Amino acid sequence: MFANHISQDSIMLSALRHQLIVSCQAPVNSPLYQPEMIAAIAAATVNQGAAGVRIDTPAHIRAVRQRLPQIPIIGLWKQVLVDYPVYITPRVEDAIAVIEAGADIVAIDATERDRCASADRPVPLGDLIGAIHDRGQLVMADIDSLSSAAQAVALGADLVGTTLYGYTELTQNQTPPAWELLADIAAQLDIFTICEGGVATPEMVCRALAGGADAVVVGTAITGIDLRTQAFLAGLPR
Repeated sequence: MFANHISQDSIMLSALRHQLIVSCQAPVNSPLYQPEMIAAIAAATVNQGAAGVRIDTPAHIRAVRQRLPQIPIIGLWKQVLVDYPVYITPRVEDAIAVIEAGADIVAIDATERDRCASADRPVPLGDLIGAIHDRGQLVMADIDSLSSAAQAVALGADLVGTTLYGYTELTQNQTPPAWELLADIAAQLDIFTICEGGVATPEMVCRALAGGADAVVVGTAITGIDLRTQAFLAGLPR
C-alpha cells in the first residue's frame, strides 16, 4: 500500500510538471465567495487547460472536488489566529479538514517565523507535515526564502512554493514574483518547486518555467475579478 501511495504521488506531480495551476479564490465580501461559484470558476479554468487548482476553505474544496473529481487540488484553509502570525493552514485540525474536504495536496505556511519566538506557530512545522503525511496526502510548503525552503525540505515537504515571498517581515520590501529565490531553490534544492505570487502575464509564466519552476500558480490575474475591477477603476479620473 505504501509503495502504491508513493507511485500515485509521483503520478500527480508528473501531471502538474510544466503546467498551469489556477488559484480560484474570492474575497469574503464578494458574491463569488460561494462554494458553487468557486467550483464554477475552477471548472472554467480546467476546461481551458489548467492542470490543477488551488482552493481555500473546506467548503469550497468540497464543492470543487464534487465538480472536478479527477483534478489535482491544492487545498488550504486561511485562519487568522489572534496569537500567531501564520495563517495558511496553521493547525493540524485545519489540515485534516482540508484533507477530508478532498484536497490532494495541503498547502501550509512554512516560513521560519518560529525562529523569532516559540509562540509564533501553534504546532511545530515538522509535526504538522507529519500529521498530513500520516493521512496520506502531500504537503506544499509556502515559503518566503531559501532558508525556509531548505527547512521545509529537511522536514519532509513534498513541494515548495514561493507564495509568501513579499508577505512576511523578512521579505516585506520585496515584490513578487520571486525570480532570484526561484533560481536559488532550483540550484540548491532537489524539490518540486512552484512559482506563485505576482505572476500576471503569460510571459511571466514562461519566465518562471525557464527560471527553475516545475509549475506555476496564477491567481488574481485570471480569477481575481474583484481586485482587477478595483485596479481598473483606480485608473479613472477622479
